[in-house]
Order: sequence, then structure tokens, then C-alpha cells
Amino acid sequence: MKVLFLSLLLGVICAAQEEEAQPSLSELSGQWRTAYIASSNLGKIKPNGPFRVYLQKLLFDDEQGTIDFYFYVKHKGKWEYKHVTGIKQDDGTFAVDYEGENVFAVTHASRNILVAHNINVDEHGKKTVLTGLFVKVNIEEEGLQKFKELTQEKGIKEKNVVNFIETDD
Repeated sequence: MKVLFLSLLLGVICAAQEEEAQPSLSELSGQWRTAYIASSNLGKIKPNGPFRVYLQKLLFDDEQGTIDFYFYVKHKGKWEYKHVTGIKQDDGTFAVDYEGENVFAVTHASRNILVAHNINVDEHGKKTVLTGLFVKVNIEEEGLQKFKELTQEKGIKEKNVVNFIETDD
């Protein structure tokens, strides 16, 4: 009886120490804001660049297999509100039609942070790799670290990182 009790207790302790699982995508739906974006092509995230986006909201629909992006982007000095929808692919990424063809993926998520990766191929066939850190409240150090690791892993130079919190207007 003691062995059974100790086994049960050990199982509960081990389960409590496991790292918190990432939430399902539908649980991530809601208000988000852009914290950082990095790009292999700095022109895409410069002021008035098409990927210098100020995210407002993300909606994931697991049943439909879609993601809806609601964001603002400056075009010719004027703010434009955009709504773009992506379709979930078999590999878990999303195909998104915005400024060319995109493959978008969430690489890490918690209740307050979302780290993502996007590959854009524009109308000229030029490939751009982007990474992003989006937050609900404040940036968690873990999220910032995961964003930096992903950015480095994707070969994007640190000088190509834009801190949206410090430049938001």
C-alpha cells in the first residue's frame, strides 16, 4: 500500500513540475500588440514598409483552419487598417496572401506572448524571412529570449531588428 501511495505521490509531483504546455491556437485569439519585428530585408520593416505592422488582433479558428490578422500599417505616410486571412496547411503553418505569398507559423506562445516566423515571397520572387514578438501586456523575459534565439537561428542580423514599443506612434 505504501509503494502504491508513494508511486502516486511521485507521479503528481512530476506532473506538477512539467513545463506548462503551449495553449491551443484558438486560446490565443484576442488583442495583441507588436513588440519586435526582425527581417532579413530591412526595407520591409522600415517606416512605411509593408511589414512594419502594428498588430491589433489575432483570431484563430481551429474548426475552419484559419487565422485572421487585424493590424495597422503606414502607407505613404498615412495609417491604413488591414484585415488579412490565412489558411492552415497540413504542416501546421498558415498560407497568407499579403504583399506576396507568405508562410506564417507560431513558434512559441503563452497567454501573454507570441513568437512567430514568416517567410514572404513578394511579387518579384524575392524571399524575406521575418520573425516577430507580439505581446498582450508586457514582454516576458522568456518571450524576448525566444524571439532573439529564433531571429539568430533564421540568420537575421541584430541591426535588422525594430523595437516597436520604443518607436510606436
